[in-house]
Amino acid sequence: MPKVLSVYYCGACGHESPRWLGRCPGCDAWNTFDEAPRAPKGRSARRGRTLSSALAAPGATPTRLADVDGRPARRIATGLADLDEVLGGGIVAGSVLLLAGTPGIGKSTLALRLLDCLSRDLPVLYCTAEESAAQIKSHAARLEASSEIMLVATTDAAEIIAAVQASRPALVVVDSVQTIALAEVEGSPGSPSQVRECALAIARHAKESGCAVVLVGHVTKDGAIAGPKVLEHIVDVVLYFEGERLGPHRVLRATKNRFGATDAVCVFAMDEGGLSEVHDPSQLFLGERAAVAGSAVTATLHGARPMLVEVQALVSSAGYGTPRRLVSGLDYNRACMIIAVLERRCGMRLADQDVYVSVAGGLRVVDPAADLGMALAIASAFRNRPVRDELACFGEIGLAGEVRAVNGAVRRVNEAAKLGFRRPVVPAASSAALSSSGCSFVSVRTVTEAIAAAFD
Repeated sequence: MPKVLSVYYCGACGHESPRWLGRCPGCDAWNTFDEAPRAPKGRSARRGRTLSSALAAPGATPTRLADVDGRPARRIATGLADLDEVLGGGIVAGSVLLLAGTPGIGKSTLALRLLDCLSRDLPVLYCTAEESAAQIKSHAARLEASSEIMLVATTDAAEIIAAVQASRPALVVVDSVQTIALAEVEGSPGSPSQVRECALAIARHAKESGCAVVLVGHVTKDGAIAGPKVLEHIVDVVLYFEGERLGPHRVLRATKNRFGATDAVCVFAMDEGGLSEVHDPSQLFLGERAAVAGSAVTATLHGARPMLVEVQALVSSAGYGTPRRLVSGLDYNRACMIIAVLERRCGMRLADQDVYVSVAGGLRVVDPAADLGMALAIASAFRNRPVRDELACFGEIGLAGEVRAVNGAVRRVNEAAKLGFRRPVVPAASSAALSSSGCSFVSVRTVTEAIAAAFD
């Protein structure tokens, strides 16, 4: 009986090794190597010709750049205005999109919503490898999706391509790329070799047929797309679907887009009827705000979209020797830095106080401009005095206690003015740009000045 050879691969980046390694040399991840059967050497011939045969045969003919067809790519409008903006004007025919998110975040729901909007005018196909056809029908009925959506349930990538060739849809959704496999490729579904080869085969067919494809992918607990890193290079667009699993809001953002910019986001609200677009997220996140101590409104940017969010803080006496620092929706390290700045530069004794900070509504904020909102919320909770109702703020805080300028100041102030915050607190370095735009504001140079403006 012939000996079965095996190879070890990294589950994070797909790096292969003849033996097990504790640390991956490709991505520096620890304990990510799994064993899989090694593909026979003869299998490499199916991917392409050898160098000698390629040199002997006639190659591709070069074309002058002036002779290349420069017409804009044909786009398919999704029927969701904000989603079209994220994609740069719609889905490009023949493109491959990767929709990634944590399990249970609502990727299948978003895919069904997209297919429902397109099925009114175009043929669409939903390929499910995780659920049965009956389960998808039940899900679609709950969302009141169109019954014109074509459906195929299989885990074989070759059968999916055959179904696409037979039905000729304008858009195909494959849910998910980690659960399909090709029979001629060694390894189980979800292994780097299977994910890579399946994505390459589907992408090749999409380019040849002009059918747009949406590949649904899972995200690991570290926030990276499961499978080999090369998967992100195969596709044309990478979309991340984010949000708290039990929260009511979801954010869709593009981290890669070969046909447009990556500075737009789309906000959805999750309810019993599925996903619905939120055209004014600032009003939604501030709808339940109360004028109490420990609350501050900050103007953030999600991509190029300004959004006002409420930062809440609670300060109480520590019950044990070491005070607790709990942060939700914001960067934990930045919150600890701001607490240290408030104690050192503003004289607030927080070393023996428990500090809790969170963003209302379950939104995740990574914008450094939220520093000033965190500082004012913590100062308000510590002093037990509410911030002025008409105050919104933004600015990055340095270790010296200075308030630094951030990009998009005019867009932030205009968004604040639209919701009734007429004189926001802004960094002094942004005064020149705001003065030329005719906006009203209060400029501050330090956190101490910002706190004075917030309460006086």
